[in-house]
Amino acid sequence: MNRVVINVEALYHNLRVIDSWITNAGARWSLVTKVLCGHEATIKALGELGVNSMADSRLANLESIDRNVPTRESWYLRLPHLSAIERIVALSDVSLNSEIDAIQALNMEAARQKKRHGIVIMIELGDLREGILPGSLVKFYKQVFELSNIAVLGIGSNLGCLSGAVPNVEQYMQLSMYKELLELKFGVKLPIISGGSSAVLPLLLDGSLPKAINHFRIGESVFLGTEPVSGAVMPGLRDDVVTVEAELAEIKEKSLVPLGETTEMTPFETTSQTLLQPGQRGYRAVVTVGQLDTDVGGLTPKDPSFQIAGASSDLCVVNVGAAAGDLRVGDTIQFSPNYAALLRLMAGQYVDKVVDPPVEAMKKRPSMELDVPSILEGIGISRVA
Repeated sequence: MNRVVINVEALYHNLRVIDSWITNAGARWSLVTKVLCGHEATIKALGELGVNSMADSRLANLESIDRNVPTRESWYLRLPHLSAIERIVALSDVSLNSEIDAIQALNMEAARQKKRHGIVIMIELGDLREGILPGSLVKFYKQVFELSNIAVLGIGSNLGCLSGAVPNVEQYMQLSMYKELLELKFGVKLPIISGGSSAVLPLLLDGSLPKAINHFRIGESVFLGTEPVSGAVMPGLRDDVVTVEAELAEIKEKSLVPLGETTEMTPFETTSQTLLQPGQRGYRAVVTVGQLDTDVGGLTPKDPSFQIAGASSDLCVVNVGAAAGDLRVGDTIQFSPNYAALLRLMAGQYVDKVVDPPVEAMKKRPSMELDVPSILEGIGISRVA
């Protein structure tokens, strides 16, 4: 059986450690759940662990959060699109924005639903994804402050998400100055600067991040223990929250180098391998996970002596060494996924996803207490239908 296993103990550990990093800095954070693709058992587990604020980029995933942990605060991370405004207001407390037309539509819909909707204005700082240009900031804010059903929470930015730009202190100092400018210009208090993703955590830990950056949107470091820029496991975090188990369908001694003429024109990108010599032989295991299930190039065998040789749509071949050892047909080989591989697995329908221990067993143990007050407390945002 092929499956993705979510280790609740490791998940608990990473949540607790990251929460301590952020709260000790006087900041707050939202857990980015989009890599879960709305998986209900994991969402329920997060509720049992005491996660107070969840953020996602798919409305279907927010519906899963609403069904399974309806009292949690929710953030919509994709830029609001006009065709979905009604659902965005109904399902999220806060959205990230960069277009005045979308914000005006959110305001009208929030009035219809008798709610106030929180917004964070995204500012372009170099990653070239979403965000308004700093030069238009004052004009933009003048328009949004006049909207009766919109609560302007502050400003934010995305760095390290698209073009590979590494976040730096200077960019966050710019954000801090923009917040001060807007507060002085309009005589208002902007409660938060939402500083971005797991890529920012190294700056937080080394003490170089400006104190004004007081909200984070963290996903990868919780679920994989890594930070996106280097891919390295962060000190103190566990990298075993997620394990991919793939069933072994064949194991045989074979040549490790293809016979005859070869070409680079293969249906899928080949994985990197150590240099092999013509005629070299070894044992090859064929497991029943392929490119249709995930990005096989993003899987790393947990046994460091194993190496992925390649994959087709349905199967993956693993070189396991000069001997088969204890491996038998029907066994499983375990892999650690990177973010892209995990996203494909969770979005797909062919591989089972399980939480260990199950949510029912978790209810018998004390809940994790993150002790982070709602980001929206005291600023008039509520999810009243």
